[in-house]
Amino acid sequence: MRYFLCFICPPAAVLTTGRIGSFILSIILTIFFWIPGIIYAILVTSDFYSARRNRRVVRAIRANRY
Repeated sequence: MRYFLCFICPPAAVLTTGRIGSFILSIILTIFFWIPGIIYAILVTSDFYSARRNRRVVRAIRANRY
């Protein structure tokens, strides 16, 4: 859903990740240039998913260690 939102409204996709600084930069990029705003939103969304995946792996490793 977030990737679809990246193409329709890039700042909204970045806002759903909870990163306020990235949201402001996304607004600036989208206002001046639409395509860089989309690319930036895709990168932020991808980073959000990889960070979430990493947190799950670390949590599982810690749960199995003790």
